Amino acid sequence: MRIRSLGVIDDAVVELSPGFTAVTGETGAGKTMVVTSLGLLLGGRADPALVRIGAKSAVVEGRITIGPKAPAAVRAEEAGAELDDGALLISRTVSAEGRSRAHVGGRSVPVGLLGELADDLVAVHGQTDQQGLLRPARQRQALDRYAGDAVAVPLAKYAAAHRRLRAVAAELDELTTRARERSQEADLLRFGLDEIAAAEPQPGEDTELAAEAERLGHAEALASAATAAHAALAGNPEDPEGVDATTLVAGAHRALDAVRSHDRELSALADRLGEIGILMADVAGELASYADGLDADPLRLAAVEERRAALTHLTRKYGEYGKDIAAVLAWAEESAARLAELDGDDDRIGELTGERDALRAELGELAQALTDARTASAKRFADAVTTELGELAMPHARVSVEIRQTEVAEDADGIMVGGRNVAYGPTGADEVELLLAPHPGAPPRPISKGASGGELSRVMLAVEVVFAGSDPVPTYLFDEVDAGVGGKAAVEVGRRLARLAKSAQVVVVTHLPQVAAFADRQLLVEKTNDGSVTRSGVTVLEGEERVRELSRMLAGQEDSETARAHAEELLETARTGR
Repeated sequence: MRIRSLGVIDDAVVELSPGFTAVTGETGAGKTMVVTSLGLLLGGRADPALVRIGAKSAVVEGRITIGPKAPAAVRAEEAGAELDDGALLISRTVSAEGRSRAHVGGRSVPVGLLGELADDLVAVHGQTDQQGLLRPARQRQALDRYAGDAVAVPLAKYAAAHRRLRAVAAELDELTTRARERSQEADLLRFGLDEIAAAEPQPGEDTELAAEAERLGHAEALASAATAAHAALAGNPEDPEGVDATTLVAGAHRALDAVRSHDRELSALADRLGEIGILMADVAGELASYADGLDADPLRLAAVEERRAALTHLTRKYGEYGKDIAAVLAWAEESAARLAELDGDDDRIGELTGERDALRAELGELAQALTDARTASAKRFADAVTTELGELAMPHARVSVEIRQTEVAEDADGIMVGGRNVAYGPTGADEVELLLAPHPGAPPRPISKGASGGELSRVMLAVEVVFAGSDPVPTYLFDEVDAGVGGKAAVEVGRRLARLAKSAQVVVVTHLPQVAAFADRQLLVEKTNDGSVTRSGVTVLEGEERVRELSRMLAGQEDSETARAHAEELLETARTGR
């Protein structure tokens, strides 16, 4: 792994070779150079404060050697990236304004992709991880991660059933808590439907009634007009000498018919006059029938107006403003469907209650299977961590894993596991806690209470080494995980990290010479200040330079003969005692 850091406090290139690399130097210098830069490459939060004052941006570039079939390589290629001679090139740019850009394999990608790649490339651990390990939830995650498919398979089944139960419970709660509102809504809909059903409106009825009311309201004027029009067409029997249109047209037709044989054009006009005469006679007959059938009935007019008023009331109440009776009928259709849905709530509540109870029973069985799988893995996990602690100068320490459930009242929301009603969540009913007995005779206690700072560091390292055997990643970065460790324990920590480096790349930011001595390669990060700009330089320490740095770390004096002798002894111990 090769990291190039530009503008992140410093300008430098860090070569992280395979094996065990120790990064030492002044407090904070190594961390800023390695941990912060690597964190940005792996999708960490972009902080504009990392950009040197006066610079436009900070750039971090990484070249990571990776196999073409590795999960990270496959995911990068899916995003359009390409490997460069067996290496994946990653860069991250952070502007002084806080904007961030990421590139993978020559292709611009979302920053989130870097986080996805990080899961398969690097495991980063520091003091915050130790604090996280104190939380039972993190301890459960650690056990599940170690167990692999033995827990992952039943956990997936449990999680699916739990999601369905939550959905059913939410719908059931919504139906029961809103029962009063739904009942009131049903009563209003039922009243409206009954009112419409009592009126029995028909499609288009309001339009027809409006036309009838108009006709009945002007019956006398309509009859008088029809009678006058009939007299003009067919004549008035009371006026024998009067001239009517039908007689005139008939006379015109006879005049043309007498000479039609002499001219085709005139013959056509004669035919048209004949048609007009027939049409006028038909219209005259219809006018007579219309006048005879028209009745100015005040009672019928009153009935029509009363019906129109009833329909108008329905339209104003159940139809949209300005709409006709069709809007009322549409409302009735929609409301009937809604009422059927509301009336079916009781049946739905019964169905959901039955499904909820069945899901709880199923969830109890799945939770028991999950507990059994965790219990079986917990013994192996605890034994493996205990073995590792023996390699870390804690030969008498014993780690155990307690798996328990919290029993709740019978009427509380819980599931039956082992004949008890217990609390449950999305990951099961188990509470997992790591217990540590640091020496014989000491009762097992939660690591948050039974482990000192140095012991906690070693417990975390032991857990990570166990993970390395079951779920390895190519690179491990430990940020001062040896805090609180000293003396012989520090030597054993260095020795164990060296062994871990035989199967993975291990990078350790440390201030302990006992740990740094076991590294295959030691990098020194030094800060310099010219009065205006602070820079950090990286030096690969070899031979005499490495002895001098270890002497400084041991005694704070680079030229102390005693410190030099101790440093040389540490290096020899590391070379022969891995």
